Amino acid sequence: MLDHVLIFVISLVANVFSALSGGGAGLIQLPVLIFLGLPFGIALATHKVATIALGIGATVRHMRDSHLEREFALFMVATGVPGVILGASVILQVPDRLAQVALGILTMALGIYSIFSPRLGQQYAPVHRDGRGYGIGGITLFMIGVLNGSLTSGTGLFVTLWLIRWFGMDYKRAVAYTLVLVGLFWNGAGAITLGLLGEIYWLWLPALLLGSVIGGYLGAHLAIVKGNKVIKRAFEAVTLLIGMKLIIG
Repeated sequence: MLDHVLIFVISLVANVFSALSGGGAGLIQLPVLIFLGLPFGIALATHKVATIALGIGATVRHMRDSHLEREFALFMVATGVPGVILGASVILQVPDRLAQVALGILTMALGIYSIFSPRLGQQYAPVHRDGRGYGIGGITLFMIGVLNGSLTSGTGLFVTLWLIRWFGMDYKRAVAYTLVLVGLFWNGAGAITLGLLGEIYWLWLPALLLGSVIGGYLGAHLAIVKGNKVIKRAFEAVTLLIGMKLIIG
């Protein structure tokens, strides 16, 4: 019983910050599952299923103030989901530790870039909505999808910044797209693939799902109410923390 309470509280806190910043729940949630005794593969599959609940909670809140464009949402699903399935089903040739350090450096670079770009993501000014722009944007989303399927934490942050930097979104819109589409569709595809190939620990899943859906809703509410400046600061804090965690191990 104590394990379930602990998992619920940690999941709730992790997903509030994740929904506010656009990613990073795995920074806290996955290591806790491993610490409590789950093997890495089972912990990862269980965590992936729980992230769908984060997407559900965030979607419920964002749909009340929806600025999502249907065509762009379908574009994100079509380009990202194949990458997620590939990443979840194929063993990467890069050693795990090297991949984690490289991802950690890149994640910290996202936060540093945002810190030194004070106007980044503060206004919605759509760009690159032509064939070339969608082509480059789609290839990049596919590559991030591969990382999402094969690694544990932080790839939602890459999606958030890419939507801001390449497509000209503000933080509020970018985080909404990330939580709804990555949270539901990308993570859903990854969870199904990992569930078919591996094993899910069902006993702890109810506590994880409850914490994730409530945390997703609360974090999305804070993002909508507080606006771009607060989301930007949360994004920067989470990227730096995740980057350090991945580098240190």
